Amino acid sequence: MDDNGLVRLSHIIKDYCGLSFNERLSTLKKKVDNRVTELGVSYADYCEYLTRNPSEWDIMIELVTINETYFYREENQLIECCSVVLPLLKKKRYGGPIRIWSAACSTGEEPYTLAMLIQETGQFLPGSIEIIATDINKKVLEKAKKGWYHQGSFAFRRIPENLMKKYFTPTDAGYQINDTIKKMVHFQHLNLLNKQKTAQIGEVDIIFCRNVLIYFDQMTTKQVIDSLHRNLASDGYLFLGHAESITDSDLGFQKAYSENTFYYRKETNQNETVPYFSGR
Repeated sequence: MDDNGLVRLSHIIKDYCGLSFNERLSTLKKKVDNRVTELGVSYADYCEYLTRNPSEWDIMIELVTINETYFYREENQLIECCSVVLPLLKKKRYGGPIRIWSAACSTGEEPYTLAMLIQETGQFLPGSIEIIATDINKKVLEKAKKGWYHQGSFAFRRIPENLMKKYFTPTDAGYQINDTIKKMVHFQHLNLLNKQKTAQIGEVDIIFCRNVLIYFDQMTTKQVIDSLHRNLASDGYLFLGHAESITDSDLGFQKAYSENTFYYRKETNQNETVPYFSGR
């Protein structure tokens, strides 16, 4: 095995998108070995190939990213957002639009679930909430934009039956999400390490960036959280995966608790404390 070339490739990938394979070289090899063999090059040569052919990154990203997701994932956070956080922000916005950013949306299950739950509240008029959904993987974004999911997909493993019946239309081999929900979500390609592109998202009120930081090292995590912090409004909220924590980091967030979950609020005053939200 071209060990030096594989190590170099792991460094290039980390610099490009933050994914760290430095301690998981065997995993990286399994993911990219077929592509390297297909091109008939060594790992060292493949590093040069990526430099000479920037479009190859689209293929590389498809190989190394993990897109395991499903509707209604970690539902306590979703319910907390729609039943507690959004009503709080609605009072502060005086009718202005509330912007939600799903920062690693994969094939769209997370932002579409948010859209469905927002509809279920009956508290928000069309256009009063904007959902921006981004991902670094262009292939999964195309699937997300279509809003069609195979009937045997694990994407439906947790979704309540009433939401399934109300917001999906059966097709021959799967289910198409309804146009009402599709129109609430705007998809775009984004590398979270690209500060310029991230800044172009603009100010948002809520960010979901779940199960992403677990693939980053400490330095990259800080870089991404700093970027998200800049995008958040002064009273904005951040939802991470339950296995991710930034409590011990001086990154400008305070943890907010409910009865069933936790999340983060942007810290604007060091002497300010985060209230306990009782949930429902």
